[in-house]
Amino acid sequence: MLSILTQASLILLMSTMMGMLPLGMGLAYAIWPSEQRLALMRPLSLATIFAALCGSMLGLLNVLRGMGSGGGFDVGPAELSRVSPIGLAEALVPLFVGFGCLTVAWLGVALGLWRRA
Repeated sequence: MLSILTQASLILLMSTMMGMLPLGMGLAYAIWPSEQRLALMRPLSLATIFAALCGSMLGLLNVLRGMGSGGGFDVGPAELSRVSPIGLAEALVPLFVGFGCLTVAWLGVALGLWRRA
């Protein structure tokens, strides 16, 4: 797992970890509900959505670039057809992590709203 993180680009790491901000804010709102924390959830959620889309699109672009250039080395169609789905699956990781964090964050907001009432 550590080797995957050391090979990832800075944009991929940032777009994947962006989901931690609304997650922390959602959990903070669940514990200490306030209007200021609730107001911050909307822009943090939008930033997470855009970061996840950016990271996934970057991964998709890299896969398409690799397919077009033959993967950087002399590979046949069989090797390219094996590697391309793996790259596409890796490109979906920022979306999975971002939307997963947003789900838990907004459940925290729902809990905070329920506690506040």
